[in-house]
Parts: sequence; C-alpha cells; structure tokens
Amino acid sequence: MVKKLVQPTRVSEDGRHGAGRPLALCRVGPAAGNGQTRMTTRHERFSIMKTPFDKSAGSRRANCSITNSCPLGRAVWLTVLCWVVWVVGPRTFAQMPPGLDLQLYAGLTITGAVGTVYSIEYVTDLAQTNTPSAWRCLEFLQLSASSYLWADKSAPATGKRFYRAVQIEAPTNLVFIPPGTFRMGSPTNELYRDDSEGPQTDVTISRGYWMGKYEVTQGDYGAVMGSNPSWFNGVRPGVWDSACNCYTNKDYGTDLTRPVEQVSWNDATNYCATLTQRERAAGRIATNSVYRLPTEAEWEYACRGWTSTQFSYGDDPGYTNLTNYAWYFNNNGGRETHPVGQKLPNPWGLYDMGGNVLEWCQDWSDTYPGGIVLDPQGPATGSLRVSRGGSVGMWYDFSTCCRSAYRCPAGPVAGLDFLGFRVVLTPGQP
Repeated sequence: MVKKLVQPTRVSEDGRHGAGRPLALCRVGPAAGNGQTRMTTRHERFSIMKTPFDKSAGSRRANCSITNSCPLGRAVWLTVLCWVVWVVGPRTFAQMPPGLDLQLYAGLTITGAVGTVYSIEYVTDLAQTNTPSAWRCLEFLQLSASSYLWADKSAPATGKRFYRAVQIEAPTNLVFIPPGTFRMGSPTNELYRDDSEGPQTDVTISRGYWMGKYEVTQGDYGAVMGSNPSWFNGVRPGVWDSACNCYTNKDYGTDLTRPVEQVSWNDATNYCATLTQRERAAGRIATNSVYRLPTEAEWEYACRGWTSTQFSYGDDPGYTNLTNYAWYFNNNGGRETHPVGQKLPNPWGLYDMGGNVLEWCQDWSDTYPGGIVLDPQGPATGSLRVSRGGSVGMWYDFSTCCRSAYRCPAGPVAGLDFLGFRVVLTPGQP
C-alpha cells in the first residue's frame, strides 16, 4: 500500500463522550477568511488551550488548536472541532435538582475529493508525531461529500489524541468496501434455499474495509509463506480420467494465478498474520492495521454489493447467466480451479465471489440471530468454521452453492482442494 501524507498532524483535545444536542462548535487554528484552517505546505506550529467554564453564560467555550511541525505533501483542508454537549437529566420532583453533565467530542472536518479514502490516525504524545510507527489507525474513511465531518467515538474519557488524515492510494489488488446496512441470509421462498440461511438478519457494517479483489493465489501464498500446498499444481497421481474410465496421473501445470487451496482455516489465518507482520515492518500499513479473514457478515455484504437477489447480478432462476460470473462444476471442464479474475466481477469489482473455490471466513458456524445487529462477529466458540462462495470442487452440480446466501461449514483443520480464502485489511484495536 502506498500512503500519501496529504496534511499535517492536527491536534484536538478529547473529552467525554455521550449523547445529546451540540450547543457549540469551536474551530481550530488561525482564521482563513472562511472559518477554516488552511493546511499549506509550510511548517506550522500551534498550541493547545482551552477557556475556563463561563458560569455567566451558562455554557463552556472550548478554544482548541492544533500543533505540528512536519513537511507536507498535497494541501488539504481540515478543521478540528470540539463538540460541547449538555446532557440534561429527566424532570424530577421539586426537591431534586436537575443533573447536568458536560460532554466533549473530538472531530475533524476533512475537505477533499468525493470518493477519496483516508486513514484516520492518531498518537497520544505530541513528541511522537514524527515517528511513523507510533501512529494508530482508527478508521478507513471514504469521503461521501467534499466536506465531511468525522467524530472520534472511541476516544477515552481522559487523555489527549493528536490526529492526522492520510490519503490512501488503492493497495494492490484490494477494493474498498464502504460501510452500510444489508439483509443477511435468504428469504424463505428463495430457490434452493437451505434452512441455515435464516432467519434473515438486518446487519450494519459500521466501518469501511479493504477486501481482496481476487482470491489469494498460489503465487500470493508462496511469496508470504514459502510453500504451495495446492493440489492443482504440477503432476498429481490418482486422477479419474473419463476417457479411459480409470485413474491416472495428470499434469495440471504450474499456474500461480490459480487460487491457493488445500489450506485449512488455521493455514489461512497464519497467512494473514504473517502478511500483517511483513506489511507493518515495511511501513505500508499502520502499526495496528491487520490483514485477516473477513467476518461472515463482511463477506456476504461485499458479495451482494448493494443487491438482495440470489446472485449479485440478479435472481437468474434458470442459472443461465451464472457461467459469465462463476466457475462451478458444470462449466469448468474437468473439476479443477482456474486462474482468478477470468469471469465478470460483482458490482464492487470483486471477482470469483461465487465459484472457483470456497472461501474461509473468520466466524464459527451458527444460526443467525435475526433482528438487527451491528458488526456481528459470530459465536465465541464452536466446532466448525464458516466458508462461503461455492466452488468447482464437488462431484455434483455446485451451481446452487454460488448464491450470495449459501453457507458451508467446515472443520478448521480441513484442507480441501476446493477450499481457499481471500483477505480483508482493517484497522485493529485503537
């Protein structure tokens, strides 16, 4: 990943969090004529200060400012905001005085091109601002408007955080998936539906993430782990040959753009951990960013791409168009994997979300909770992990398993020649 520092570190003083109505906003830094702070390519230094509580006015004014001394790239506009909120308790009897609480929110107004993705990062010590490894990523943010107000909902009640917004160029073979809400699972009248696909659950994915455009290839896996466990690589014995109705040796050749398979869930998570360590050491991702398997909710949300039909391209009850989007048993010409990215992508530009190989997810397998949930992680324990997406691999018509809602549980130590994975890149714990 290539990261461009497009703006200086901006400092905001954190305070308490809570719900309520904002009564005041404070802008930061020297005036720029329009109430915003202009980030230039010069070195800038500012300080932190706040005014005392103003009893006569019945409110508190917080004058926050920003601090930094660093060379900049492209200019960007940022305004650091402190949201001052009064929380008033419910009405009580006359002998009970009303309770008041003061809440502060730290926020940034980021001005830039719509669609640009930023890594919102912070340090807790001003002296660390010039130490790249000290910055921790809070969120990947894609601007939905040219001026976007972002608030830090994770800041502790005490202490300080110093923020920056770093523009991210699309990492190699990753696609940004914005946050949103979707209905997980399938309706009871969906053709070839399995009971494990219900009850349908309304899921909100609260933070955007980067997802692999392709399934992890044999080349990708070998470059990170130094080995290639895939069955579809070189000469393999005992392959059924319908021409002679016998088992024989078959040479699958060496095509490292095929998806890696014969990897267990443990193998897949070890790959993610090793890749994370490598990319952190190279400075290509923030200190706390991680490559990992997608949660099952993240996987289905990305697979559907804002659709609610059987497939991301439509319902296709006769499965007449599926061959344009997926490799599966009936169209693969010999029950073997194929190089990634040969079929059409889904609406978000992801390839092979149905077919080629099944893909491991992070979750233990369980029934859906139903109702409304936020960022589900699956059960805490279990015996089977979830895989999604259908594959070329089983000796029957696997087309129905390419549906967006299809689920396939498997033991975490299973390494099968139709089971692979793709990765997501997300911020870790703040």
